[in-house]
Formats: sequence, C-alpha cells, structure tokens
Amino acid sequence: MKLFCSQRDLDSALNIVNKAISPNNTLPVLNNILLKAEGKRLYFSSTNLEIAISCSIPADVRSEGSITVPAKLITSYISLLSDEKVEMSVMEGLNLAVNSTSSSTKIKCISADEFPLIPKIEKEQEFSIKNSKLYEAITETVFAASLNTSRPVLSGVYLYSKDKEVRFAATDSYRLAEKTIDIENKPNGDISCIIPARTMMELSKIISKSGDDEVKVSVSKNQILFLIGDTELISRLIEGKFPDYEKIIPKENKTKLEISTENLSLVLKRVSLFARENNNSVKLSATNDGKLTVSSEETKVGEEKAEIAIKIEGDNNKISLNAQYLLDVLTYIGEDKVTFSLNDNVSPAVIRPVKGGDYVYIIMPLKA
Repeated sequence: MKLFCSQRDLDSALNIVNKAISPNNTLPVLNNILLKAEGKRLYFSSTNLEIAISCSIPADVRSEGSITVPAKLITSYISLLSDEKVEMSVMEGLNLAVNSTSSSTKIKCISADEFPLIPKIEKEQEFSIKNSKLYEAITETVFAASLNTSRPVLSGVYLYSKDKEVRFAATDSYRLAEKTIDIENKPNGDISCIIPARTMMELSKIISKSGDDEVKVSVSKNQILFLIGDTELISRLIEGKFPDYEKIIPKENKTKLEISTENLSLVLKRVSLFARENNNSVKLSATNDGKLTVSSEETKVGEEKAEIAIKIEGDNNKISLNAQYLLDVLTYIGEDKVTFSLNDNVSPAVIRPVKGGDYVYIIMPLKA
C-alpha cells in the first residue's frame, strides 16, 4: 500500500472513525483503525462490535492495500502535522511509514486480516431526515436515557414512525423526553426500534460538523444504518419492548405556567447548591399573584428560597421535583420560554417549549 493524501482530509476522517473506538477493548485490533487504499480513495473503518463507523477521502493511490493502525496514536500524530500532503506506505514487518515535508515516522500495525468484518445491513425500512432536525431530536432526548444497564430497553432512544412522522423518546423511568419530527418521504412500513444511547451521542457529534444535508436512515431487524455524506454509522439495536409511555402523559391540567428558561435555570442552580444534601429535591409553589417560589429544605449547608415572575392560568399549585432533571431539559430545550403543566403533587409535571408543540418532557414528582 502506498498513497498520498491531504493532512486536513486525513485528520477529519480519523476524528470521525475514532468515535467507535472504546477504551476498554479486549481485542487489540479493536483499538485500531482499518485503512484500505483502493481506486482513487482511502477508506477508514473502526468498530467496537456494537458500533461501526466507515468513511473515505480522495487519495492518490500508487499501490492498493490495507493495514490496521493504532487509532489513538495515528490520530494524535496526524493532528500535529501542518496542512500539507502526507505520504503513507506499508513497509515490511507490518509497519506504516508516514512522511511529510518536515517529518517521517514509522508506526507498528496489526494485519488487516485480523480486523472484524463490518456487517452489511439488510435495508428493510428507509427514510431521510435533515441533519439539523436529527441533531435537535438527539440532543433533546438522549440525556433522559438511563445510565443503568440493568434494564437495557431504557438505556437507548426509542425511534418509531407513523405515516410521515418520526418520534424519538427516551426515559429512565423518572423522567421522559419525546421529540416529533415530520419527514417528507414515508418509510415503507412502520418503524419501531431502540437505538443505544451511545450510538446516538456519537452520531450527534458526526452530524454537528457535516452541514445541513440529509441523513439517510435504514433499519433492519437488529441493526440500523445512518448515512451522512461519505460517512456510514452502523449500530446494533437493543432487543425488547419500550414502555408504553403515552398513557402516563397527563392529557389535562389544573395549572399552566409560562416561565423564562434563563430565569428558572439561574434560580435552580442556586437552590440546587443546597438541595444536593436532599437528593436534589426542590419545591415549586405557584400562586395566582404571578409568582413561582423555588425552595430547598434546610440541610447541613443551609437553605435557599427564590421567586420568579410567571404567567399563570388555573389554580395555585405546588410540587417537589428533582432539580437536576429540570436543569437538564432547560439546558437542551433551546427556547426562551417554557410552559409547566401541573395537576397535583403526585402527578407528573409536563414541560413544553412555548413555541412549537413537537416536544414534551415529563418529570415524576418527589415525595413532599
């Protein structure tokens, strides 16, 4: 294998495929990136056996071939070169020579024969979605997925479609986030699958830097493929049935509040300094005089009480909630104002952006 390519292209591709490298791989070859020179392109692949990422860049290929190179080392090294032409060639003894005008290095590699085969997905259902819309959907839902793997179905993002509508939902059983997106091309059949949260987080990093093109999504029985330009991300799906969450979203409310996102965030950050000693529990009390009182119980470090101006419809109401769960949605919702819908202190609180009804977030109350 011998080729010439741009340092900038090389650096960009390595950073993309690095996202599938796990720090605790048991197989040494899984810490490597597969490089394959073929035709007029250099192809890159990486996998941790759950996620596989592939992409390619243009290259002046003098002789075709393949090798696997340590991911962390090659990525760090290429990032430290100046923007110039880079020559790469495989030497005897499974060594990769990397030469530029100002430097030359030799990296010890592993044979490409040891690299696992990247599976080809059987495309059963397909649809396309704008990058910006998919990024928004991931950002506004994935944080609500469970970090505890004892219930695997809660450690992913639920994707399902109906007609020309696609929904993303995530829950850890204490809170739930759901985002609805309209798509132009209807999938050939309804889609219902659970995508690992890590897959969605890595996907969001890739699409955040890929402009506002479309992402092509293909779903099979146990795998999903995202195609973003020249980049492919394949992931396994989580087996199991996602909870039927729609019946726990309250359809009516006794109290509806409209609150500034920024003001509520600042108050919650202050109050949560004192609420940490008490499982992050904060009390919210809304009154018809247009005020929301946010307070903590007295703890070892003290207590805090603050007021915010609100618009209120309906009855006076109060509820105890987890401050961090509230702060999470205020961070990711991306709106100046939100509405709170409350029934009583034992029913879930429902939070939506004032503009746009395509997003809903619910938090289960804490014991007062």
